[in-house]
Amino acid sequence: METLECIRTRRSIRAYTDQQVEMEKIGNVLDAGRLAPSAGNLQAWKFILVTSDSSRKAIAEACMQQFWMEQAPIHIIICSEREKVERMYDKKEVLYSTQNCAVAAENMLLAAHDQGLGACLVCAIEEAAVRRLMKLPDSVVPEAIITLGYADEEPEPVPKYYIDNVTFIEKWGNRVTDMAEFLGYHSHKIPETIKQVKKAIKKKLKK
Repeated sequence: METLECIRTRRSIRAYTDQQVEMEKIGNVLDAGRLAPSAGNLQAWKFILVTSDSSRKAIAEACMQQFWMEQAPIHIIICSEREKVERMYDKKEVLYSTQNCAVAAENMLLAAHDQGLGACLVCAIEEAAVRRLMKLPDSVVPEAIITLGYADEEPEPVPKYYIDNVTFIEKWGNRVTDMAEFLGYHSHKIPETIKQVKKAIKKKLKK
């Protein structure tokens, strides 16, 4: 699958079949997270692979009782090692830890979709509960959980803002009149041009 197609067609999956996920595919997802960029190349993260029914049930309970998570045969808990970041940067820069884990999570989500798997990023975590369940040391923080498995749903794409709504040029608030033209997206004009030509021909034939 092409990268841009993978990004455009990925969906958050919350319903899973009971089909087991091949270990090779799980390994590829974990490896995608490992290869993510990180501040200072610290790679200050650890991934916990969870497969047992009891643990997944407990994790779902610890994620604000999102019991749909139990259906996913695989949970991957993404943890940040904040002490590594604090040693390299100031304590106030622990935000880097969360940012690094977010980048790793996106890599994992795309790797899952590319292999025909469904996945969902869960950020609503009761930190103390997950810490207790996974026996995490004090210096390690659970940042997010990815559910993974074969999808049992085909959700419609959720509404997204147009690029015009989220992009400024050179400074805040500075928009261009035609963002598609500015970016060289000429293909989007073809359907409209065809429509106008058909309309003109139909008008001419009536005369």
